Order: sequence, then structure tokens, then C-alpha cells
Amino acid sequence: MVDYYELLGLSRDADLEEIKKGYRKLAFKYHPDRNEGSKEAEELFKQVTEAYEVLRDPEKRSVYDRYGEQGLKGSTGPGGTGGFDFSDAIEIFMRDFGGFSGLEDFLGASGARAQRTTSRKGKTVRVGVSLTLSEVAYGVKKTLRVSLLGVCDPCGGSGARSGTKPVVCPGCGGSGEQRHVQRSVFGQFVSVQPCQNCRGEGRIIAELCDICRGEGRTRSDTEVEIEVPAGVTSENFLTLRGRGSVGPRGGPRGDLEVLLEIQDDPRFSRNGSDLFHELPITFSQAALGDEVRVPTIEGTARVTIPAGIQSGDHLNLRGLGLPELSGHVRGDQVVRVVVWTPDDLTDQQEQALETLRSVEAPAPEHIRRRSHKGFWSRVKEAFTGG
Repeated sequence: MVDYYELLGLSRDADLEEIKKGYRKLAFKYHPDRNEGSKEAEELFKQVTEAYEVLRDPEKRSVYDRYGEQGLKGSTGPGGTGGFDFSDAIEIFMRDFGGFSGLEDFLGASGARAQRTTSRKGKTVRVGVSLTLSEVAYGVKKTLRVSLLGVCDPCGGSGARSGTKPVVCPGCGGSGEQRHVQRSVFGQFVSVQPCQNCRGEGRIIAELCDICRGEGRTRSDTEVEIEVPAGVTSENFLTLRGRGSVGPRGGPRGDLEVLLEIQDDPRFSRNGSDLFHELPITFSQAALGDEVRVPTIEGTARVTIPAGIQSGDHLNLRGLGLPELSGHVRGDQVVRVVVWTPDDLTDQQEQALETLRSVEAPAPEHIRRRSHKGFWSRVKEAFTGG
């Protein structure tokens, strides 16, 4: 695997400005229009752009620093589901450096024009999917039914009526742009704008398709299979590149973004890969100890309650939590014990407690906790939100 930092010639503590500078230098070096369409240069251009897109984003960079490329799979953007292709690289390059002064001279007028008038990529389509904690624990494959725009069959995506074809725009000669020369005391200025006659497309449809009315696409329901990795949260989403709607009049497909929503489970609270479960017990169980079964993400587990446990103490079930995203470490399940005080005693229960009160020792000034202070703070935050 290629190291993104080495690829861009950066140190691992490089700031955003250094990342942009390193990428821009290499992107212009490997741009295919400066390398006579070399496939090797195209691949290097794609690689440096993918590295840049990860390192410029603080969240993606953090995941990459911890888990490498593997950590980005099933997440967002480069390295995510669906891969990263050359059209993505071009789109990112033009997004951040398309307005770079002298771009036409650097790439050549034809190359720069090609970047401006390339694809009218379909818009990103976003859909939501709901997951249970069990699905989060093991990962899951799901089939979604999504409404997408596809190629119009009668016109083949051209937008023109069957039997006809779009014609070259007479206003721009097919370039999709018009040049305007202005003179001033400072000299001559040339501005390039999209052709108003064809709206920058370079062609005109004389007779519109009866089905799509010139759009070149129609809407239909499509089944899409997704694979959700184990350990995801509601902050994660999947990007399926090139699986969204097609662009107008033959434009490439956009992306499909799957937003993840994790359902609440009344049995557990979640903190990263750790799960927390609250276990009510009686006073006699707390004083004498007991063995009980508690729910886990896998079913149930037997837990031994030691005699003398205090309300608020916790018991740790190692490795019974959730896996970390794209990692091999699994969290714990923490069982927080709460001693239940009955508020509706029978006569027999009241008499038994009166007998106990007559012989029990007074409560100490300070209760000795079984929980480690730092870990207890995490448990408290999980149940109180603070």
C-alpha cells in the first residue's frame, strides 16, 4: 500500500497549507494534458489526488493515521465503497485549483477547455438506512430500493427525438464557450464564458425526445446492495461512487451516499465500542451476592454479583462490547449495578426489615467503591450524559 504522506512528500505533522502546496505541485506534474495522455501519469495523478482528498479532511486524516487505508473502507470518499477513479480526481483538481491563474497556459488551452466542459455528472443521491446494534456488531449486507435517474432508452441519453441527433452549436463551434475581448487603458483583456446559445454544452437539440423532453434520462426504482462494516456509528456514511443518477444528456453517474442511523436499544447505552447496561438488584442480592444473567449483544451472559457490592459499582464483561470500525479490537460491556429500594412493603417484609435494622451496623461515612476512578467517570458520563 502507498503511504499518502510519502506520496505527497510530506511529514506526518504537515499542516493544511503544506498539504495543498505538495498536492498542487504533483498534480500539475502528473496531469495527463502535460504528459501526452500517458496512462502512467494518469494513474499517478489519481493517486496523489486521492491522498490529498484524505489528508485535507481532518476526520478522514484521523482515521487514516490510526488505521491506514483499511480504516477508510466503507466510510466516505477516497478508499470508500466503490473506489476512486480518474473522473473523481479531475473533479477534485478543478474544484480546488480550477481557478488557478494561468491554468490554460499550464495545461494547454484545449486541456483546460476539456476540464470545463467535461462531464455534467449526476448529482449525489442520499438515502438513509436503519441499523440495529446487532447489525453494527457483526456488519450486514442490505438491499436498498432507490429512485434513480437512468439513461432514457428511446434517445439513448442524447435527449434528441428518435431518428435525430444533437447538432454542433453554431455560436461556439462545439467548444461550449465564447471569448469576449475588452480593451482598456491597461491593455486587452480576454474573458471566457459559457456559450449562451448552448449553455456551455457545445451542441443543440433541435427536436426533443418525447419521453425525457431533452433530459436524456428517466426515473425508475433500482435495487442497490450495500455492505455495512462492523463497528459503524451514526456519524459514518457509505459512498458508492458512480452508483447514483446519470447526468443530463449522457453525463456520467453521480454518487450514492448511504446515511447510517443506529436504532436505540433500550438494553444498552453506547460509548464508542463499549456498551453499558444497568442492572437493578435487591438489597439481599447486594449484601449476600448472587448469580444472574444479563443481556448481551450476543444473547445473555452469567454474571456473579459479589457480596457487599454497592449501588453504582460496575462489573466488566471484557470483549462483549462492539468492534472498532475496521479494527480487530472489541470493546467491553459494562454492567452498572443499581440497588433497588422497594416502596410498597408487605407486612412480612416490613417486619423482616425491622428485625434487620435492630442488628445492622451503622453506615460508614465513606463507601468504598470497586470502580476505578477514571473508568467510573466514563460510566457516569454514559448514563447521565455529562
